[in-house]
Amino acid sequence: MTTDHRRAGVTGPASAPAVVGPAPARAPTGAWPAPTPGPVGAWSPWGEMPAVGKPRGGATDAGKSRSRALASGIISSLAGKLVGLAAPLLITPLAFRSLGAERYGLWMAVTSLTGMALFADFGLGNGLLTRLARLHGTGERRAASREVSSAYAMLGVLAVLLLAALLATLRWVPWPELLNAADPAVAADARSVVLLCFGAFLVNMPLALIQRVQYAQQQVAQSNLWQAGGSLVSVALVYAAVSRGADEVLVIAAAVLAVPVVNLANTVCYFGWQGRELRPRPGLVAVPAARGLLRLGARFFLLSVLSSVVLNLDGFLIGRVLGLPAAAAYAVVLRVFALLTLFVTLVNLPLWPANGEALARGDLTWVRRTTPRMVCLSAVVVALPGAALVLFGNDVLRLWVRSADLAPIPRPLFAALAVWSVLLAAAAPLFMVQNSVGLLRPQFVGWAACLLLAVPLKIVLAARVGLSGVALASAATYAVTVLPAAVVGYRRALADRNRARHRAPGPGSRRAAAS
Repeated sequence: MTTDHRRAGVTGPASAPAVVGPAPARAPTGAWPAPTPGPVGAWSPWGEMPAVGKPRGGATDAGKSRSRALASGIISSLAGKLVGLAAPLLITPLAFRSLGAERYGLWMAVTSLTGMALFADFGLGNGLLTRLARLHGTGERRAASREVSSAYAMLGVLAVLLLAALLATLRWVPWPELLNAADPAVAADARSVVLLCFGAFLVNMPLALIQRVQYAQQQVAQSNLWQAGGSLVSVALVYAAVSRGADEVLVIAAAVLAVPVVNLANTVCYFGWQGRELRPRPGLVAVPAARGLLRLGARFFLLSVLSSVVLNLDGFLIGRVLGLPAAAAYAVVLRVFALLTLFVTLVNLPLWPANGEALARGDLTWVRRTTPRMVCLSAVVVALPGAALVLFGNDVLRLWVRSADLAPIPRPLFAALAVWSVLLAAAAPLFMVQNSVGLLRPQFVGWAACLLLAVPLKIVLAARVGLSGVALASAATYAVTVLPAAVVGYRRALADRNRARHRAPGPGSRRAAAS
């Protein structure tokens, strides 16, 4: 899903990491539910798979349907994100006037802590998306039900345990002091705000799985519509609470509880009517499925952490070498370019389940045709505004920040960040192919090499060149480490799947074996 992965635009739903490398030669016994009837034994990135000599007869029709779903998913993602970006712009002035500066700051401080816990599902959501998309392609509905039930069970138990730990420690942790609440009235609300924000976050962990389920079924537009609805409900509830003069804590509750409530409604509607065969049931929770999800999810989790360290280390290094004012200026410029990579994430995330379904069907032609197109689309769409920022970036910052404290930014800094953004955009579709089959090792190697090269190079160039040197080091190290890993992993994923097709017995072999 990522960004951290969101900055990278390659690591997954909303979060998801850039994802891992070569799959094992054969999946451990029980890692996948039993395949559908038919010859087995062909090697693939997923272990034992139903034998497939050629893509299914309806591959052309399926490819057209998949392309339509991808296009609608991209458009709905962009529209939904516009609503998601507009919601905070509407909520902020309402909440700030109602809460006051200190209480609003308290809320934002707690929110930042929940943001640091984005990996709390340990990659299970991304693991479910990968496995469920494959099962959607092979038509193994019963196995898909076991995956869904096992994922909900594990995240449900984890959420309950973490919520119990929160309740048990809430009174003992000195939250008012930790959050530096000076006003006694604000300090009195500190624990309530912590409980609301962290409680909503934990409750939403299993509820948010519905987005992965819908993405895996290539119902991306439907998922995005619900998410946009959550943003609108949040605005409506805050407006209602403020206009009625509700207590300050209730205003915060209206803002933070809207998303889990809408996810709950989405879950009930989907499993109640549309996807009843996938409805989570206690009897379908399976240890092998849970073990496989944990194993794959753990790899996604570790990759998310690694890529996030690489992508978020610049501010710390700049602060140490050039001072905090320089770090602040760099952060402001980086925030502008983050909008470009956010677009890359939105455009490419629907590719993840689409690739998984296509590869499960043996439709390598669709993947080979679509991926280069998405590479070009992502790169061009980022390059155009990136070039505009190189030319007019300081004008944009003056209009946006409107502060004399922000010194003019050197044009080479804009240029280096624009190049880095284009590289991130070009790699994203390649990562989506690897994510779809759980092939993460090339990405691990690439991000680890990038970390080892980037840190000393950024320190040296920061001291000798300044801020532009840090961005230049980011682009250069990414180009020689992560980007080649993306290409190698992409080719490896297709080669593995192609080998599986050719090693599978064809129809003639099956008739001979039957006779």
